Amino acid sequence: MNQSLIQWLHFSDEVKEAKRTKKPIVALESTIISHGMPYPTNVQTAKEVEAIIRSHNAVPATIAILNGKIHIGLSDENLEWLGSPENRDSIAKVSRRDLAFVLAQGQSGATTVAATMICAKLAGINVFVTGGIGGVHRGAEQTMDISADLTELAQTNVAVVCAGAKSILDIGLTLEYLETHGIPVVGYKTTEFPAFYSRTSGFQTNFSLGSPEELALFLHTKWELGLHGGAVIANPVPEESAMDAKEIEEVITKALSEAHRLNIKGKDVTPFLLDKIKELTDGKSLETNVALVKNNAHVGAQLAVKLAK
Repeated sequence: MNQSLIQWLHFSDEVKEAKRTKKPIVALESTIISHGMPYPTNVQTAKEVEAIIRSHNAVPATIAILNGKIHIGLSDENLEWLGSPENRDSIAKVSRRDLAFVLAQGQSGATTVAATMICAKLAGINVFVTGGIGGVHRGAEQTMDISADLTELAQTNVAVVCAGAKSILDIGLTLEYLETHGIPVVGYKTTEFPAFYSRTSGFQTNFSLGSPEELALFLHTKWELGLHGGAVIANPVPEESAMDAKEIEEVITKALSEAHRLNIKGKDVTPFLLDKIKELTDGKSLETNVALVKNNAHVGAQLAVKLAK
């Protein structure tokens, strides 16, 4: 590791030991804790996801910025602080654009998909589990609202295990953007790209692979060839927890209309929509969100174990 990086990185004892013994490590984001789910579900889910990863003999590394340091691996106290409602407004939502500023100012923040990928790569971690990636927002032809997650996937060698792209996005345009930048979209045991809350989107993945061994071989080959950038490992939400695609689309349309009426823009859009969708579905969307993150943790941990070999 570049010695100049050490001043910015703080490894938990568990992650430090995993690196020493070459045990597989799985990165986890923190925006889902601070801005993605309500308390106490956010903290409980974070702990349960970490436990799932440990159950597969891998080590979880939840990533966040605390007092001007990139923390790779968090304590239960850190998770509680990040998830506490009274801290929400004081915790920055950190993407690539914000990372250097938040660190230089000694501030604290929760990392998005893009920032988590950057930090994971700095820490030597190549598998990352999240809920869903950001993408091209609906109406982007007017607003140019495109998530930095996509450009990060084009340049950072980290595999992102997710339940597809968030349903609030324009999934067709998101997939077009990924294709333009040469980012492979691999369906895990599926040929259809999942749409976060639902298993179907009407769009196909580029490839389909059916085991952690196949995923690991694919990623190893990609990076050995010098084909820089990540990959989207699209893992559908379990059938018993999935929402009906038509039903959730109607809810999203209502939520988007409300966001437009209130003139909510930029990085405030996603948390607003997730909260509104939870309200409109009487909490069912939150249950689905929790289920898909846990499901991704199982796949991501298995992938990390195989990739380490």
